[in-house]
Amino acid sequence: MGFEIDEPLSPGGRLFVQPATHQIINCVLGLEQPLGYDALLTVISDSLMIKHPRFSSLLITDDHGREFWRKIEVDVRRHVILRPDPVGEAGIDDEEAVNAYIADLTVSCPLKTNKPLWEVHLLSAHKAVVMRVHHALGDGISIMSLILTLFRKFGDPEQTPTIEPLTLKKGRKLGKMEKIVKVLKMIWFTLIYVTEFLLRGLWVSDGKTVVRGGEGVEMWPRKLVTAKFSLQDMKTVKTAVTDAHKQIGNLVSREFIFVASASPSAYGQGYPGQWEYLWIQRGPNIRPRFPFD
Repeated sequence: MGFEIDEPLSPGGRLFVQPATHQIINCVLGLEQPLGYDALLTVISDSLMIKHPRFSSLLITDDHGREFWRKIEVDVRRHVILRPDPVGEAGIDDEEAVNAYIADLTVSCPLKTNKPLWEVHLLSAHKAVVMRVHHALGDGISIMSLILTLFRKFGDPEQTPTIEPLTLKKGRKLGKMEKIVKVLKMIWFTLIYVTEFLLRGLWVSDGKTVVRGGEGVEMWPRKLVTAKFSLQDMKTVKTAVTDAHKQIGNLVSREFIFVASASPSAYGQGYPGQWEYLWIQRGPNIRPRFPFD
């Protein structure tokens, strides 16, 4: 009879299980038709996700405080939570109800460590599924790729959805001097950014605003608000820019990062409706992380 050897967490995984940086990814899936509990169990049990080592391992800590993954046999029923009745206050729509439900989960229901660090909540009355995955299991892109294995193509129920790889056009070959200048610029800007990061972390701090919490802020009541953006509008903006794929980063991502940065900064400084660069010059130092693929 064979046995599995406990696998130590990666440096990134260890970071995400620390109390100060504990992070859980909450993902909401809206459904056109109601989904049954047994059907959801079958989909998850037959998926590649349940076979992944991270989704089928316990987080354990040894006597020296080192964290490890220990492979176990997963009981899917312990991970799928059925909520047959409406959640939230009476009279609110499905979106508000689901938002309130997730906001409450973030402060009242941590993931239990006596089972692998993921859960699926089926909100039958709202035709929605809430997936909760600990960030130590993987980054956003890898987890979303794994979640895609739960689905099938509309035109071919036997095939899983695929993500087309990004293809970039090759530019001209750089000369020897251009390569040297490129390396020097990389070193120079790296030194600048590292120095700025150290100075900001050691001496610079934001002033108090309405979006800044106090002691124990991680346990304060929360409210989740969603905003809708048309993906077609984002694609239209992207295709309107010549050779957008050659720009630094992704145009769609930068649009979202601007909104995520400017909105709370303008709100915190009392500049409603003013979208100039006041938020950069006088607003709080808000630096969002917003991966969008």
